[in-house]
Amino acid sequence: MRLVLCDDQRILVQSLAVALRARGFDVLAAVSTPEECLRAVVRDRPDVCLLDLYLPRWEDGLETAQAIQAGCPATRVLILSGVTDPLVLSAAINLGVAGIIRKDQTIDKIAGALLHAAEDGSVFQADVVRVVARQLAPQPPKEPWDYLTTRELEVLRRIVAGESTRQMARSMQIAASTVRTYAQNVLTKLGAHSRLEASAIAVRARLVDETEYEPVLLHKS
Repeated sequence: MRLVLCDDQRILVQSLAVALRARGFDVLAAVSTPEECLRAVVRDRPDVCLLDLYLPRWEDGLETAQAIQAGCPATRVLILSGVTDPLVLSAAINLGVAGIIRKDQTIDKIAGALLHAAEDGSVFQADVVRVVARQLAPQPPKEPWDYLTTRELEVLRRIVAGESTRQMARSMQIAASTVRTYAQNVLTKLGAHSRLEASAIAVRARLVDETEYEPVLLHKS
């Protein structure tokens, strides 16, 4: 099988070339820039181009893969990359690459992936597919309380417990003005007009354990 290898880490791509040649692959070029890669692919018309997605930016890898697909459609592009961003991986898949495998694979697994790609097969590792699928799956809409910070949630729970601003400031060891800011943020995010209403929302949404707090008169400040 005739190959062109491209990775921005020159030592890595040269080592990979040596290992693949030892396994019978005809490595026509082992290069480290998008320009060198495109020249080698156009000149040598390899069966597969093993391409790093980050050259030195992921945009470079995607553009190089797209150029190969357009100019040399007979050359299969197999992505070898450490990139884990699901949107980037999804973009690579949408280009029609033969597959994506991680850089931490053994030489034997990379060799197997190359052979499969050359036979017009698709090579997508299961964990890579799962990452992309999770990102692209419809996400349930967030509830208002999902936007509360950890501190705001704490203030909300103390509001439910009936603590005053002064009590919260003392317990949380922060200024009373800071407590009021947190409390106002809570009301705004929950769409509540009072601490009493915010408390009711928290109880209905089960943001607090109702058995943990005794019903008490809410302080106004």
